[in-house]
Amino acid sequence: MNGRRDPLPDVRCLMFAPAIAFVDLETTGTTPTGDRITEIGIVRVAEGEFVDEWSSLVNPGCTIPEDIQVLTGITNGMVRDAPTFSELRREVLERLQGHLFVAHNARFDYGFLKNEFRRLDIAFSAEVLCTVRLSRRLYPEAVGHGLDALIARHGLQDAIAPAGSARAGRHSALGDARAVWRFVQVVYRDRDPAEVEAAVKRLLKIPSLPPQLAADALEGLPEGPGVYRFYGVNDLPIYIGKSVNLRERIRSHFSGDYRSANDVRISGEIQRIEVDPTAGELGALLKEARLVKELLPLHNYRLRRKLNACFIRLEGLRSPPEVLQAKDIDWSARADGAETLYGPFATRAHVKAMLEEIAAAEGLCWRLLGWEKRGGPCFARQVRKCRGACLGEETPEQHNLRLATALHDHRLLEWPWPGRVAIRERHPDGSLDEAHVFERWSHIGTARSEDELEDLARSSAEIDFDPDVYRILVSYIAKHRRSVISLSRVSVPEEESVVY
Repeated sequence: MNGRRDPLPDVRCLMFAPAIAFVDLETTGTTPTGDRITEIGIVRVAEGEFVDEWSSLVNPGCTIPEDIQVLTGITNGMVRDAPTFSELRREVLERLQGHLFVAHNARFDYGFLKNEFRRLDIAFSAEVLCTVRLSRRLYPEAVGHGLDALIARHGLQDAIAPAGSARAGRHSALGDARAVWRFVQVVYRDRDPAEVEAAVKRLLKIPSLPPQLAADALEGLPEGPGVYRFYGVNDLPIYIGKSVNLRERIRSHFSGDYRSANDVRISGEIQRIEVDPTAGELGALLKEARLVKELLPLHNYRLRRKLNACFIRLEGLRSPPEVLQAKDIDWSARADGAETLYGPFATRAHVKAMLEEIAAAEGLCWRLLGWEKRGGPCFARQVRKCRGACLGEETPEQHNLRLATALHDHRLLEWPWPGRVAIRERHPDGSLDEAHVFERWSHIGTARSEDELEDLARSSAEIDFDPDVYRILVSYIAKHRRSVISLSRVSVPEEESVVY
């Protein structure tokens, strides 16, 4: 739906931003990372004057829950033939770019749009103003600041239900976007413009900055790649993160773009922020993985798994699989190809659960898997889920070949170079160069000069397998294999050396 005529009374005023997009969404639920958009409404204003309005139903690609259908009036049948967000992405992006994003409970709408664009690998960011917070600041004595309360208190009913609209009223995206636009007009009518400007500027300058964090904590943050650390009341970080754009990522923790409940908890505890720029994304990933394991910050969970990481070892087709922890494997002594390892897996419990799934799907024998010692048919055979290896109806080699085939995608890759390698990165602005040195999936160190690189090429550093470094490196070289430099010779060849 497109329109050029403002359905609201002509209340022209010089507003707090030259271009504003009043936005409202209807969705399948309340979780931006899991639920999807079903309707978008946008009202655009320039220099305080209505420009146009636009709305569209959106096919969410999933079923709309019954209670949401009742609330919004949007049924599965209504969105079945509607365009998907991917098909609307250019239209939405063009209408929002260069505009101040204004919405009621803006964290909700902005978070949903960010995640929809993120699914399409499109970076979207905007300055965001929440009219809930604006109402609280300008009308602190009022009871209730939800949209229903504002509509009733300020008489905005005509804004949400103009004549001739296909979908109008409360919980229509365009109707609610109109109501927000009308509320802002009312604010300028009732309040001194200078008071409104001051309130908006304050809200935009510190969008959701927790009170215990210094007002200038987000000033001067670099826009390049690196690692950041959030600290609470002591000298141990409570959270460590990484990004290719430190400024944007750190601001997202506090700008109403919360991605998880963890962000909310962090914002209540943080006292100060420190950043460590890196030359590129690989350096940031490696540094984050290392610091999390060294410092064990309270709110990092995913990257603590090194000590519990496990592998499955198959020494031959006649032997049962063996589960080993990474810390029990001598990585320095291990010769590539001497044995087959599968993994890494997070814990022994993950290994057991996966093997049970494979056993059920492939008809594997619990005795040949090493889970039973007694004679006769194994338990799986008794419930007709074993093909009979325990009774000699198939050989151990046949049985274990099926197991190895099922595990193939988890096989630990062989190190593809004769010795150490380096991967170079340069900061986008040219201010920093780094060379990351690896051997047998172990990160030996990072050099920032030719002397440091020479030392890492010669060092006798212990090979210490880290499952996260393995995953990071496998993913990186799949895309950037040509950037890998062999250091098999003690001195780095001049034509392959890192330029500093």
